[in-house]
Amino acid sequence: MTTTLRPTGPLERAADGALSRHYQVCVNSRPVGEADLSTDERFGPTVARVGNLSIDEPDRGRGRGTVAALAAEEIARGWGCTRIEASVPAGAETALGLAGALGYVERNRGMSKHVGPTAPALPDGVHARPMTDAEFEVWEARAIKEYARSWIARGVPEAEARAMSERAHARLFPDGAGTPGMVVSVLEQDDEPVGTLWVAVRDDDAYVYDVEVAEQHRGKGHGRSLMLLAEREALTAGRTTLGLTVFADNIPARRLYDSLGYETRVIHLYKALL
Repeated sequence: MTTTLRPTGPLERAADGALSRHYQVCVNSRPVGEADLSTDERFGPTVARVGNLSIDEPDRGRGRGTVAALAAEEIARGWGCTRIEASVPAGAETALGLAGALGYVERNRGMSKHVGPTAPALPDGVHARPMTDAEFEVWEARAIKEYARSWIARGVPEAEARAMSERAHARLFPDGAGTPGMVVSVLEQDDEPVGTLWVAVRDDDAYVYDVEVAEQHRGKGHGRSLMLLAEREALTAGRTTLGLTVFADNIPARRLYDSLGYETRVIHLYKALL
């Protein structure tokens, strides 16, 4: 029996060059599952993303998913992609095992927690204030560089990482510091700035985009204070779920989030297409 991916419609082409297509997983032309394939909106046309890959219950355990995933990689190569990405729910052990067997590597993970109902107190002498417009200009320039640098350090080509970081900030801050739903704060101890926090208030939840403790103030518990501040910001906005993304190799941050009650919801993986 032959397992193939059969397109259900034409290849979709967006104005910016993005590609996407939905497929049926077929065995000798018999549909047994489905999958989506697209170029990744964050990184551009050289990175593919496979999503919603599923095999119907009666056909599971027969290698259909493996063949379908490999077929998706071949299609992505035909699109000119050099890397493929996938996101798998944290509890999907079979899917995670398949991804690992095919050479996918975890890059980062999405975590979240339920917050409230009472806003946590900040340590004595520690308080927060909104970032000024002048501070925001300096902060954003640095944040764009640092975000790109974090991806470059994990193997993403420099030009690709910088372009992705610039696009992300332009999309998230269309109106600069005054963009609705974006809260950028300065944490101070005894009136001295020690760190910054960026939280986005979304329709259903709040999301921590960036936490940074000034280098000379690290190791003093300010990272925890910033995360407590994030909970306060979420509750102030009427949100009871707070999410974030952490790189897999950032062990100190993962330990902090674990200690604060965050749970892993999704694993983000990648694979180079040779």
